[in-house]
Amino acid sequence: MKRVAAVALMCLTLGAGAGVVQTSGAAQAKPPAPEAMVRATGDKLLARLRKDHAVLKAHPDRIYALVSDLLLPHFDFETMARWVLGRYWRTATPAQRAQFVAAFRTLLVRTYATALLEYRNQDIRYLPFHGNPASGDVTVRTEVVQPGGRSIPIDYSLDLRDGRWMVYDVSVDGVSLVTTYRGSFASEIQRVGMDGLLKKLAERNEQLSRRR
Repeated sequence: MKRVAAVALMCLTLGAGAGVVQTSGAAQAKPPAPEAMVRATGDKLLARLRKDHAVLKAHPDRIYALVSDLLLPHFDFETMARWVLGRYWRTATPAQRAQFVAAFRTLLVRTYATALLEYRNQDIRYLPFHGNPASGDVTVRTEVVQPGGRSIPIDYSLDLRDGRWMVYDVSVDGVSLVTTYRGSFASEIQRVGMDGLLKKLAERNEQLSRRR
């Protein structure tokens, strides 16, 4: 699970700038709106990573704020939470739902933000996207080009919410972040209940916060 989300966050973050490989002249001239969002987000984050390289090396915990400010606003965490919990979302109380969304968001930030510190100028190749933007639901397809190794496919599922494209799932090498978490969280709920899962997430987030 860690590899899935770490690579996915890195790819979304760095899917723009000098390392990008274009797939066609038409796409370069006028990229689809969802792809443009991915690229624009990447531009901002890559610029900050370069600008703050020395500071982040000395104080790596500051990467959390960077991710929260520039990357995570493009993720639809409520939709992700609904899909991750599945049938347990329907039986959760409003307070449990709110607590889970917040804890899940924090988990992703604290577990995977450090992937951004590992960027080594990998190239990102954009492939023809799937879906019709007019429908409000598309998949932006990319590949991380690994020097000396095979490319890693990364697919971003996005929907249009209030005029903005938002990510609601990421698949790395065919493995869905939402589906993977759904299985692990469902097992935990069956074992200790919803409140037990929330307690485990809180403990996990606290452990991660002490590592930096």
